[in-house]
Amino acid sequence: MSEWGSTVAFYSLAAITLASAIGVVRKSNLVHSALLLALCFVGVSGLYVLLHAEFLAAVQLLIYSGAVAVIVVLGIMLTQRSNMNDTNQSNDRSRWAAGLCGLIALLLLSVIATTPWHVSMAMAIENSAPFIARILLTEYMIAFEVAAVLLLAAMVGAIVLAKGVEEE
Repeated sequence: MSEWGSTVAFYSLAAITLASAIGVVRKSNLVHSALLLALCFVGVSGLYVLLHAEFLAAVQLLIYSGAVAVIVVLGIMLTQRSNMNDTNQSNDRSRWAAGLCGLIALLLLSVIATTPWHVSMAMAIENSAPFIARILLTEYMIAFEVAAVLLLAAMVGAIVLAKGVEEE
């Protein structure tokens, strides 16, 4: 992709990601917020593709957009609500929150502007998926297995919490 095409794609994906993230917070309907969250995940996945991190983009797309967002939508749909239009409650603190977010954004922009960024001269890895798999199953095998056991425990805990406790 040419330099101009990459720049246009980056700004388009960044705009989609930011707009959908703002929509997640601003929408009053919880289902709409969840669908915008899935769109935000897709935008982040596109940014990973632009960074030549195809494996991370695939993981982002499959796990976050395909699994997490769908589970959130299903969870919302399975809960019984009489009216879905006002499921995201609002309050009078939105102006304070917007001001605080603006201050944090100014702080982040000042840090970004004053940081001496270094550009890596290392070449991108061509087939990153086999490389990552080999490292995960050799060098980081224990951490990988601990993470798998932790996720399994979280899943079992979520199932137990969702089923509830039966009183005898």
